[in-house]
Amino acid sequence: MSSSSTGGPKIAVVGGTGFVGSRVCRSLVESGASVTSISRTGTIPKWCTDEPWTKEVSWVSLDLLANDESKADEAVGNPEAMVSCVGVVGTDRDELLKGNGGANAAAFASGKRGGMLKRTVLVSVASEVAACEENWLPDFFGGYFEGKKIAEEAAKDAADGGACTIVAPSFIYGGDSFGLLPPRVTADYGSAIEQLLSYGIITFLGDVAPGLIGVALRPPSSVDAVAAACAKAALEEGSGGMIDGGAAINAATDYPASTGLSEAITWAKDGTIEAYEWVKAKIDENAEKR
Repeated sequence: MSSSSTGGPKIAVVGGTGFVGSRVCRSLVESGASVTSISRTGTIPKWCTDEPWTKEVSWVSLDLLANDESKADEAVGNPEAMVSCVGVVGTDRDELLKGNGGANAAAFASGKRGGMLKRTVLVSVASEVAACEENWLPDFFGGYFEGKKIAEEAAKDAADGGACTIVAPSFIYGGDSFGLLPPRVTADYGSAIEQLLSYGIITFLGDVAPGLIGVALRPPSSVDAVAAACAKAALEEGSGGMIDGGAAINAATDYPASTGLSEAITWAKDGTIEAYEWVKAKIDENAEKR
């Protein structure tokens, strides 16, 4: 375990070794916070093993579903703010309920017992996705959405009059590899899709399309934008409320517009020109030899 040496506000990040949580830790360290990452493994993620900021984080191992309050309280301590990026996907309703609800409830309850908590932040799910629960999604997803509701109530209760912020993306992209569980696309590919789905005509279609069709037409969120929104809410007095969907997440932090599609078009154009020039040069070279 490494220990934070900063003198900034004490912030606990639950699920801090995960895809979103590790980026939240980075953003908080870069803002001068004293960060504790809490997760089952307590180990630094592979993607950032050699990055200097990881040495400023206390990486703590804790099983939130072990029902051991004393161990939870020792791991969480008495933070000023708590960010939870804990969440699971799958097809087992009970596992979805425990992983999204029970784990978060235990974490926020521990943070509240610390006695210093002023702000809570939870990564939840966009309201448009939640609205598809009854008519568009299989029954087992009920455990996922019920768990998220439990987590949101726990975050609000732990804030105890302070600021509670719910960051609610739909689909999150980022990193250098594709994934299946949960489904995930890379930063370059996701940026291109985000730019494409941000065009006015697509936005209009998303507004009028029903259920999951409309959700599928919404721009996804960069993991860095989600992390920035979480970090900002954890650090700033007077924060709170729901940041619902990709556009709101980007606006909350003035995150720059995605340019992945433009970059891909430019790359393809440049590549075509280079290929043409190479072929032409070969033709000219052969012609001179005749």
